[in-house]
Amino acid sequence: MLPILFVLLSIFNPPSGNWVQIRQYLVKDYIAQTVQLTLTVAVLTALLGVTLAWLTAVFDFPGKRFFRWALILPLAIPPYIAAFTYSTMFSYTGVVQTTLRNRFGIVPNQEFVTVSSMRGAVLVFTLFLFPYVYLITKSFLERQSASYIENARLLGRNGLSIFLRIALPLSRPAIAGSISLVIFEVLSDYGVTSYFGIQTVSTAIFQTWFGMYDADSAMRLAAWLMMIVIGLFLVEMLLRKRRAYSSTTSKSRPLVPRRLTGARGWAASLFCMIVWCAAFLFPLLQLIVWAGWTFDSMWNAGLFRLIYQTLFVAVISTLIIMIFSLIAATANRTRSTASFVLSKAITAGYSMPGAIIAIGVLVVFLKLDKIWAAFHHQLTLGGIPLVLSLTLAMLIAGYVIRFMATGYNAVEVGFEKMGRKYTEASRMLGHGMTATFFKVDLPLIKGAVMSGCLLTFVEICKELPLALILRPFNFETLATKAYRYASDEQIFEAAIPSLLIIGISLISVYVMHYLDRRWEQ
Repeated sequence: MLPILFVLLSIFNPPSGNWVQIRQYLVKDYIAQTVQLTLTVAVLTALLGVTLAWLTAVFDFPGKRFFRWALILPLAIPPYIAAFTYSTMFSYTGVVQTTLRNRFGIVPNQEFVTVSSMRGAVLVFTLFLFPYVYLITKSFLERQSASYIENARLLGRNGLSIFLRIALPLSRPAIAGSISLVIFEVLSDYGVTSYFGIQTVSTAIFQTWFGMYDADSAMRLAAWLMMIVIGLFLVEMLLRKRRAYSSTTSKSRPLVPRRLTGARGWAASLFCMIVWCAAFLFPLLQLIVWAGWTFDSMWNAGLFRLIYQTLFVAVISTLIIMIFSLIAATANRTRSTASFVLSKAITAGYSMPGAIIAIGVLVVFLKLDKIWAAFHHQLTLGGIPLVLSLTLAMLIAGYVIRFMATGYNAVEVGFEKMGRKYTEASRMLGHGMTATFFKVDLPLIKGAVMSGCLLTFVEICKELPLALILRPFNFETLATKAYRYASDEQIFEAAIPSLLIIGISLISVYVMHYLDRRWEQ
């Protein structure tokens, strides 16, 4: 919580000279564009994700078994990679305009086809974040709404009426939770907005830090962004107040899909195919083509070093996160108020944008450096004291704070499924807490621990804002290198690091799909 508190308390510090100018001329535009982008993406992802979830959960049509899992695959492509891929594809020399001119003799309006704009950012975020809404809503509809939908059918309701009056109210908690994930992703983004030149609060933090070298103003902007996030939490709580939907029975059965025949079935298949191609297949194929062009020049010792550095920090951070998660989740099994509050506090970083965590961690480490330098001087140790803010420790600390929730939630779910009877039986037979944990608890939750490891590892490999701010000098990850290539207009060179990130991300998509199938069984 320390980095978050430092950022929040920065509001009460005396402002710097730059802050007066930023507040007077820039803050309103930053907040306005942030709100515009976030709300537009939230609405469009909700429409697209809920529509696809309704189609695949309630109906049966040609290709449904494929689209049911294929529509999750866009999560494997980080939005910042999709941004420069689509921007280049739709540029004047890109594959789209070249094909239109050479094959069909069409010269499109440049203003209409350009992607590097607010419209393009909305498109990218919608296409590559809608699986959050799709996956969560689909799972809810398949598992919880069968009796309600079938009763409505027996009472003569048609598809649209059932969707509006039954499915939407029932699915509201799932939809709201998934949209909140989308909103956090948009607020945390730096790659898409900076590449497209959109002035959001996240990009402003980076510009203030790296452009003006003004840490105080950057912290104030981070505090404003934190207030927006807290405000979204409060709005959701108010909207959800006194609204609850619960089942009248604890028994539930899966929903039996209704067959769509003829034109309606093929229309559903075509819609799913268009979305899947736009959100996964086309950008992936384009990156593969570019990677083929630059393979000989890029596949060298420098790339292997880049892979090693990425895997090294990801493995170390994941191990630390899982150790802390196991300790915290085990302590929380006591059901005490203190352990519950502590468990919520250590997972607070995931709900905060990466730029906020990065600024907070940087400030904490700078203060630690000052304390250690004074202590080093008093002890007259000689030489130059170790500067923590120039080491990998700062980057790893940022990863741990940001992604603690990913590991902790996986372990907590494992403990909930296991129950307490095995642990209590072990304690009654004379084993202590430590022996019980290693001999009973850990073997029973090892699947959840492995899932938490994989998901955390993948999230760390994809993370961009934290790595850009907290990485030591001359240290790159796959994410930062791909972004820097794209920023320098070396789009083709960015293809191989991007494909490696996508390959790693596919692991998380597979784990999510595997867990979803196990839950159904």
